Order: sequence, then C-alpha cells, then structure tokens
Amino acid sequence: MKSAVLKNGKIEIIETEMPALTAKGAIIKVLACGLCGSDIVKIKHAAKNPDSKVVLGHEVVGKIVEINTEIIGNSYYNDNTTPFKAGDIVCLGHHYPCNSCDICKNGNHSMCKTFKAVNISPAGFSEYIYVNEGHLKNTVFKVPKELNIENATFVEPFACCIRAIRRAGYTFCGKNNMTKNDKNEIIKCTENPPHKALVIGLGSIGLLMSLGLKAFNIEAFGFDINPKRQALALKYGVDFDQNLQYDTIFMTSGSNKAIDTAFKYIKDGGKIVVFSSVEGDFGYRNNDVYYRELTVLGSYSPAPVDLALSYELIKQGRIDLAGISTHYMLDNLAEAVNDTMLNKIFKACIKV
Repeated sequence: MKSAVLKNGKIEIIETEMPALTAKGAIIKVLACGLCGSDIVKIKHAAKNPDSKVVLGHEVVGKIVEINTEIIGNSYYNDNTTPFKAGDIVCLGHHYPCNSCDICKNGNHSMCKTFKAVNISPAGFSEYIYVNEGHLKNTVFKVPKELNIENATFVEPFACCIRAIRRAGYTFCGKNNMTKNDKNEIIKCTENPPHKALVIGLGSIGLLMSLGLKAFNIEAFGFDINPKRQALALKYGVDFDQNLQYDTIFMTSGSNKAIDTAFKYIKDGGKIVVFSSVEGDFGYRNNDVYYRELTVLGSYSPAPVDLALSYELIKQGRIDLAGISTHYMLDNLAEAVNDTMLNKIFKACIKV
C-alpha cells in the first residue's frame, strides 16, 4: 500500500506492507485525511532534525475493512446498541488517555503517558491504518450517510477547539441544561458569563474555534492580518471590533507577533488561551501578567469527551465547513503541504 513518510525532511510516498490485524482492533481503509497545522510544524521540524520519527496525518475518515473486537460502539457517545462492523464509515482521533492516572484525574488528559504513547499506525496519510481497541472505545465514531465526509474530517480538530474553550472555563449546555464532564458524567451545566472572546489567527483552526465559541453561546470575534481570511470569517458571522477589549483571547496564530496583539486587546483580569506553537523562544511578559492579573494557559489536544461533543455538533450540522478545503490525492501530498505553507489555499484535504 501507499504511505507518506519523511525522508531527509522531504515527503515521499512509499510502498509498504498493509497493516495486519494481529491484535484486537480494526483495519481502516482511509478515504480522506485533513492536513493539520501540526503536520506542517512536524515537517518543518523534521527538516532541521531529519532523524526524528514523524507520524503524518490524523484527521481521518475511513471505512472499516477488518475488525476483531469486543467493544460495542464508542463509550463516550453512549453508542452501545450497534457494534462496529466491517463496512462502517468512521472518523476518529489518534490519541486516547488511560483515564486513571493522576494527570487524567486532574483533567489534563493530553499530558497522560498513555495518550502520548498511542497513535494510529502507520499514519493518516496512508491507504490503510490500524487502530486498537482503545481507539474504538474512546475516539472512533460512525459517520452517518447524511454527514459529508469533508465535514467528518473536522471532528478531531474541532474537538481540540472544544477542549480549549472548556479549559477557558466555558460550558456547553445541551438538552435540559445538562452537560458532560471529563469523567463522562452527565451534570447540570452552569450558564456562561456574557463574555466577548477574540480569536487571533483565522486559519481553519481559528475559524473552527470561533464557531465553537458561538456553539457555547459566547460572543465570538476574530482577527487576522490576512484580509482574505478576515473576509471568509465574516461570511460565518465572525467579525472584528478594534475598539473592544476582550474577556478571553484564543491564540490560534503561529506568529510570535500575535502575542503583542493579545496584550493589546485583552481586558485587565482577562484570560489568554495559547493554542498554537510559534518558532523561537517567545513568551508572555511577566510584568504584564502580574500587574494586569492576567491568566495565561495552554490547551493542546482533546479528551474523549471533547471528541464526542465535536462529533455530535458536526453531526447535527451546527458546524459546517464543507467547501473550504482544497482536495489533493495522496500522491500530491507534497504539493498540498507547499500550497499550505505559501498560503495559496485555506485548508487541504487529502483523498486516498
């Protein structure tokens, strides 16, 4: 089968053996995989460190072609009536936590050792992948016929946004004002304060973050130095008001210059959520944080409960980004990466 690898910092599509189902889990034929900003970061890093091991691609939608499991559906979506089976179209996340260590109990699931150790194999940019039973239980969801495959590729990245929004202290209220906590327990939700939030950086993840804030009933604004991205966000009801200061700012830009923008527009006592990496060793000024009583916190990757909520909101059609991606075939992955780096496109989706 075909699979993407990095050799000497460059993408190559190689022929390799199809993964075998030698343990419990499933073999999935990849249908589409979104190109994430983190893939771009990995590629840039590998160019400087060619010996580093990199798994490329994780925003996967595919078809189960072989399965051996006793797992009955995704436990976080309470899908325990129709077991996974060959032929199911599914979307998935690539990491899952142990849910039992102190880090998980404190709500930092993406810092869990299990979370960091597990992954899909060999990579999302492959014709076939293997997922284990932990994936099936925690991160895999059936894609119904009415759900556009392109939209389904956004389940994992949108879950990352949900995680950041929840870490900022906001709550999603579902039916009867109920919500789920990190332990998958249904609890009474508390109404969010009447906050204004600003997303700095309106690439695909910034647009998802903005729409996620709206789904949480937070008044969302967005800023990008690229006028085309600003105009696209406006089509989704996301504007920018330079005369406001904001209760919460979400950093989805990969530029260190965005840090100064955040300090300019954050309210005293406000919260800055860091959801991007930047090149170089840049940080948030100690005295600004101290004298203005600012909170600066990071958010990295989703817990299973975030994936379940992401799946539900996309399934309901409340998050619909169909049509924003430019499609490439797997053989043209290097072109997709290059076009993304040069800002020729907004988002790449790789068809396999």
